[in-house]
Amino acid sequence: MKEISVAVIGSGSTYCPELIYGFIEAQDSLKLKKLSLMDIDERKRTIVGNLCVRMLKKAKIDCEVLMTDSLDEALEGADFVLTQIRVGKLPARHLDETIPLKYNLIGQETTGIGGFFKALRTIPVIGNICKRIEAICPDAWLINFTNPSGIITEYVLNHTNVKCIGLCNVPINMLDDTKEACGEDSDITYLGLNHLSWITSVKKDGKDILPQMIAEGFTPEVMQNIKDDGFSLECLKAVGGLPSSYLQYFYGRNAKLEYLKNEEKSRAQVCMEIEEDLLEMYSDEKLDEKPALLDKRGGHKYSLAAVSLIDAIANDLNTVNVVNIKNNGALDFMDDDDIVEVAAVVGKNGAVPIKTSDFKNRHIIGLMRVIKEYEKFTVKAGIGGCDDDAMNALLLHPLVGDWEAGNKCFQEMKQAHKDYLPQFFKQDKN
Repeated sequence: MKEISVAVIGSGSTYCPELIYGFIEAQDSLKLKKLSLMDIDERKRTIVGNLCVRMLKKAKIDCEVLMTDSLDEALEGADFVLTQIRVGKLPARHLDETIPLKYNLIGQETTGIGGFFKALRTIPVIGNICKRIEAICPDAWLINFTNPSGIITEYVLNHTNVKCIGLCNVPINMLDDTKEACGEDSDITYLGLNHLSWITSVKKDGKDILPQMIAEGFTPEVMQNIKDDGFSLECLKAVGGLPSSYLQYFYGRNAKLEYLKNEEKSRAQVCMEIEEDLLEMYSDEKLDEKPALLDKRGGHKYSLAAVSLIDAIANDLNTVNVVNIKNNGALDFMDDDDIVEVAAVVGKNGAVPIKTSDFKNRHIIGLMRVIKEYEKFTVKAGIGGCDDDAMNALLLHPLVGDWEAGNKCFQEMKQAHKDYLPQFFKQDKN
């Protein structure tokens, strides 16, 4: 049994008990020596942290638990660092989701101009976390759950020296749903970028049954945080794969825009209500398990994805996990340094991507290449604070693409998020 010390950055997240549940389930192979729960929000850090302590106590897991607002203190001695931060909290997400609607643009947490601004706010903060990891626990693995996970991982792996793997709960849900429909022994090909991914093949006894599954109307369950408009059979046949939930924003853009315009509350406002309900539940000193309401926040199987990855690294299991890592030849149509979301063999040295041979779906190849260029421009803008880099990113993105609307929205959102965008307002400090 491997003994590990884990630091959770953003431990005030109401997702955190889900993570603790995962460690409890894995206690036969992972022994928690120390758990550092770090968050700058004292109220949430305390409420969520106390529930986590009660859960560990109920499971008879005896480990040191530190609750702190000090990043350096949390990182001391860490073997694994989990980041699940939200710069600007849910009020910033509300702006991401609502300001774009004035310009007939989709506002969404992780894609389009909303996700773009979430990335811009996050990159400087993640950059500081990485500097402290390099100084305090340089051998630690950073497991990044912070959205947009692919872009943040793109930044960390190509602009810092931190060992990092990006993670999302979308792949594990899609793969489990598909295996439930066609059997655990099925050979499934999943590939793409974070929140831009597809199942492109499902083989049974050497035969690809995906076309038959599509024809029979099979689709994986949609994530809780997305209104399910579905994909038409004609769309799936044309695309040649099963898209992740987030591709509804691409393939059903007009319907999604109208829905968002007519909603009484943004998803951020709904999450604020769910979060307060959860915090009230977490405050009950009798509660010592994660409540069912937590699944409505959209983090289903988050713990399984995170803990199985940590287990694979800590115990050198060489198991297959879908992760966000450098391509390194896995997809021959992407650059080696591109961060892609693919299956990889995970052991003590990290994740080695599994090569997908002879992939010829030009639709998927084309969309992945475009969005990857968007992501690279986003990282460049997030580091340097250049308006031209930002607009190049937005002009490439299929959910923006219009100069006038995109630029006006960009300028308004930049001002709205000014407190979290130091890279764009350097002159104000001179």
